[in-house]
Amino acid sequence: MTRHVILGGGPAGINAIETIRSVDAAADITLVCDERPCARMVLPYHLAGTMAEGTLYTTDDAWYDARQVEARIGQRAACVDTEGRDVVLDDGEALPYDRLLVATGSRPARPPLEGLESERVVDMWTAADAARFIGQEPRDVVIVGAGFIGLVILDALRKRGCRVRYIEIAPEILPRMLDADAAALVAAHLRKKGVEVRTGEALERVAETEKGCELTLASGDTLTCDLVVMATGIHANVEFLEGSGVEIDAGILVDDHLRAGDGIFAAGDVAQGPDLLAGGQAVHAIQPTAIDHGRVAGANMAGLDVAYSGSLAMNVLHTQTLESCSFGRWSASSGEVTGTSSPASGIHRQYVWDGDRLVGGALVGPTAAVSGANDAGMLKGLIQTGVSLGPWKDYLKDHPLDLRRVYVASGAAKELLNSNLLTGRASTGGGYRFPTLPPKRPRSPHHAVLVTR
Repeated sequence: MTRHVILGGGPAGINAIETIRSVDAAADITLVCDERPCARMVLPYHLAGTMAEGTLYTTDDAWYDARQVEARIGQRAACVDTEGRDVVLDDGEALPYDRLLVATGSRPARPPLEGLESERVVDMWTAADAARFIGQEPRDVVIVGAGFIGLVILDALRKRGCRVRYIEIAPEILPRMLDADAAALVAAHLRKKGVEVRTGEALERVAETEKGCELTLASGDTLTCDLVVMATGIHANVEFLEGSGVEIDAGILVDDHLRAGDGIFAAGDVAQGPDLLAGGQAVHAIQPTAIDHGRVAGANMAGLDVAYSGSLAMNVLHTQTLESCSFGRWSASSGEVTGTSSPASGIHRQYVWDGDRLVGGALVGPTAAVSGANDAGMLKGLIQTGVSLGPWKDYLKDHPLDLRRVYVASGAAKELLNSNLLTGRASTGGGYRFPTLPPKRPRSPHHAVLVTR
């Protein structure tokens, strides 16, 4: 019986467990996670009051029992002995492993500034962070950092009736997602919606006052508010691997099978894995990459031979009725650029080319012009498959809003069907039926109409 130890219960760890169990009914699986696994992307909906706290959590005792997983919730790894193949936990217990997956995720990165230890300064990363925010019932909020993490909670805070102001040290908002023209369009839209955005501005310190917080900026200006949300980046949780021999750069270096060493795999925010477009290895700390990493790592841990073609940089964001997204090598410095931009209509399209292949792009506009027409998905598909567009490149240059015609003509959809991560394995469907377990529910009388055995 193979002993699998999974460190971390985020999307990477959970998908690895699902995959291992679907391949090997007899494997021994232990999950170690310092908090109850939750869906980070649900936090904004919980903040908005549209989803209860219970909906944040992705697992429970029944989930572990159904998958025959020993769950060590509330514990964490202190160190890894790669020679002895043991994970030493924070209470001193040693867990032996045959296959180890490091999927410990990331945590907020705070600058070393005075006053950030105040109870009125919160991150927005965990269920506990959300509870701290909600418990203080703030009405006036300053968010330090106007990147994806800072902006993804904006709609929720406005729905709660909060006044929201942003401080961003970069010249434009969303510096790791959009070029200056697109970012300026989003910033202008936010200001029209009553959201104050201060770019090129650095925070120097925070002082707690009787009524809230006072923020001192590098410009000399001061701001007062009820509560500060820090959204200044993330750090990979890899400190416990010091001295283990596992190679770490920006993250844990892994090969195309997500291997980091003998019997050791890494996935998600901690993994520096294959980059689909740029080659080499990159950290893409996003949920789609974590899910892919978890499935590929789990398959290989269970004894399959599954190579990973690489992750794609991507971000999709909805802010105050405006949507923005970017994929691949979206920066104008990455290659030939075509597209269109209309600040008046709030529409921006940027396509980055390598010959007649799209290697990156960004879209900004109302929902109907981005995800409503599935343009975001089609742009991602064209970049991900790297299909040659031939004469359709000139068509897209002349008709930048007509992605649909180009997508259909390119054959990208067929290419995507052939690029499934675990191609060749029969689908088990959404019920996760394992070889040793009975079906969860009886078939309906309509089943025979849809499925013939």
